[in-house]
Amino acid sequence: MHRHHDEEAHEHDRGLSYDLPVLARRRMIRLLAGASLVPLVGCTAEKSDTASSAECATIPEETAGPYPGDGSNGVNVLKESGVVRADIRGSFGDSAGGTAEGVPLTVTLTVVDADSGCGTPRKGAAVYVWHCDRQGAYSLYTDGVTDENYLRGVQETDEKGQVTFTSIFPGCYTGRWPHIHFEVYGTLGDATAATAITNTSQLAFPKDVCDTVYATKGYESSVANLRPLSLESDMVFSDGHDQQLAVVKGSVEEGYTATLTVAV
Repeated sequence: MHRHHDEEAHEHDRGLSYDLPVLARRRMIRLLAGASLVPLVGCTAEKSDTASSAECATIPEETAGPYPGDGSNGVNVLKESGVVRADIRGSFGDSAGGTAEGVPLTVTLTVVDADSGCGTPRKGAAVYVWHCDRQGAYSLYTDGVTDENYLRGVQETDEKGQVTFTSIFPGCYTGRWPHIHFEVYGTLGDATAATAITNTSQLAFPKDVCDTVYATKGYESSVANLRPLSLESDMVFSDGHDQQLAVVKGSVEEGYTATLTVAV
């Protein structure tokens, strides 16, 4: 019933019909920015909390792709008991119960109010994250892991507007730069009801870190898949990735941390 993953990735990265409106909107925003009509200088994880509104713009809207698991394309993991969690490495509920293996990764997203110049954290919002495993497979969708739901989870933002997930470094599959998908919801109730998404975007990883991680066991296919790619040619990040490139620190031995400020 499911196609080979490379065929799925090709469909993902060469333009599903529902991806096109999102990409078209991003191109329009880029054109307006060139005309100095829309300020698109974004917030990064290292910006000051006192950044002015002129230095902050809403996180770019991106496609959720064909594997969101939010009910918009088949299965809906958001309504399952157990999806609200910090450690997303293992499957939960009535799934097969597998665990995604790979280099440890801790992801912290800080959700802030763009209208306040990124100075006001969004306490009580919710973030749903999902990404592929080290072999480039997506739980719930890819052959071999359709019975798994690992590498998916939801959390409510704290008083700092933050959510932190324990995961593994995602692999690189054909045609796409290494990334993590996320959706922002107004409340945790909205997220677990799979309704009222406020923002959909993606987090990108720096190339030097990807090269280091992909030299380790289990990521062999990612080496060849990454080689022809760049942030500048990626279908999602090619029109600007300053707001989406995570600050990544750590090592293979001790694991990595990835941080990103998400203005909404």
